[in-house]
Amino acid sequence: MSVIHRRTNRRKRAPRDWSPVVKRVTRLIRHIGVAVVVLGLAWVFVLLLDRPLSKVTIDGSFQRVTAVQLEAIVRSHLPAGVLRADISAIRESLNAVDWVDRAAVKRRWPDELHVIITEHVPAARWGENGLLNTRGELFLREARHVPAELPRLDGPLGTEWQVAQRYLWMRDRLLAAGLGLAAVQLDPRGAWRVELSNAIEVRLGREESDKRIELFVEIVAPIIAARIGEVTYVDMRYSNGFAIGWGDGSDTRTAEVLPGV
Repeated sequence: MSVIHRRTNRRKRAPRDWSPVVKRVTRLIRHIGVAVVVLGLAWVFVLLLDRPLSKVTIDGSFQRVTAVQLEAIVRSHLPAGVLRADISAIRESLNAVDWVDRAAVKRRWPDELHVIITEHVPAARWGENGLLNTRGELFLREARHVPAELPRLDGPLGTEWQVAQRYLWMRDRLLAAGLGLAAVQLDPRGAWRVELSNAIEVRLGREESDKRIELFVEIVAPIIAARIGEVTYVDMRYSNGFAIGWGDGSDTRTAEVLPGV
């Protein structure tokens, strides 16, 4: 019995061409090397130009804060040179100071930081000790000194802008009738109450407060003008009239019917 051996012709695999991979790796290494060189040169450039801080200038019209106080805050952020100073952190710390409205911080090469401070301008009281600025923002909750001449506004937290806008509208409307506005209050139920500069309280309620202040100006104010010193309050919360409180705290009231209502 004979064994027949068959020869199988196997095709030899061609050796793998690594040249594209080598080229890509070489190109990547070259790019990384260039980036490292650029970063190194940039860092050297920064070190050469980053002079130690020698001057802090602060500009602004200061009424409630001092330049010395603000400079101390700036310098507390400057262990490094002027170019490495964290401008955002400095600005944030300055804006956190009571009475500071806006702080602008700029570098002045080679060794100076320039700070411009704008203080809040108080436009109204909020509650007992709070202060609102001219934008109707509560910028100070517990002021040590509250100017007595400011109007007093009050309401639930978060309603500062709403109450401030209503105050401005009512003030202008009352001023046209020769009346001053001393206080505006919005209670938690949404009812409005105002106090005139002559201490008369006007109760407007929750609904149609704009209409009711108009009726007060056009109809009620002329009625009480001759005896305005005897009036303690005016209640406008009636659908077809109003009530006037007279005397020195007595509960005597006179009901009136609004014409055409």
